[in-house]
Amino acid sequence: MSEPGMEILFGFHSVVEALKAGRRRFEVLYLFKKLSGRRKDIVMSAAKTAGIPVSFTDTRQLDALARGGVHQGIAARATPFPVFREPELMAQIAQRQSPFHALILDQIEDPQNVGALIRTALCTGIDYIVIPKDRSALPGPGVSRASAGAMEHASIFVVTNTASTIRTLKTHNAWVAGLDAAGSTLLHQADLTGNRVLVVGGEHKGVRPGVLKVCDFVISIPIKSPVTSLNASVAGAMAMYEALRQKIVN
Repeated sequence: MSEPGMEILFGFHSVVEALKAGRRRFEVLYLFKKLSGRRKDIVMSAAKTAGIPVSFTDTRQLDALARGGVHQGIAARATPFPVFREPELMAQIAQRQSPFHALILDQIEDPQNVGALIRTALCTGIDYIVIPKDRSALPGPGVSRASAGAMEHASIFVVTNTASTIRTLKTHNAWVAGLDAAGSTLLHQADLTGNRVLVVGGEHKGVRPGVLKVCDFVISIPIKSPVTSLNASVAGAMAMYEALRQKIVN
């Protein structure tokens, strides 16, 4: 019998990266009985090292476990991804001796977008990822799959009130930039060095007005097309890489 609260991870990268990160407790790995090749070897080796039992099964069971997700013949039953809360975020920042960069995802509901943003955040050296608990795709199996397992290595903080969190971040000498098509500061003109917080808004309405109001400045990305906005994950990626560029140059 499974422990209460266990969830199903699915997909090669999600499962392998979760095993590497060592932040979850695994109950069992499920492998398609006809799976072969390098991926099977990697998963079997990791399971043996961690002492995790392996159950060989068919595609019908894997499809059911993954609830229609693309599992690539691999799934696992494990404890949920460990998230932190706002007090832990502020405690970590208070102990820092170097500037920090944080990413706030303001009510982004598509797991594909959240997963892509998390992966980019790790690639660009973002220290903290903040997600409001309501109307957001929270860090579960779908987001892990969309991030190709990168989520398993991220520091993710779930908060109750985004605007309140931003105000508290400002007490730690952070400057907060909202990303919005109507922003008065062009991305390449924005100063993204030092303690910086980037806020990326949801797919339909962008950053909420109440959240934009507490940002120090609002960044826009030039668009030369009848299309008036970029996908949330694309816009966020461009801003994060501009911040990384400035960090390298400076």
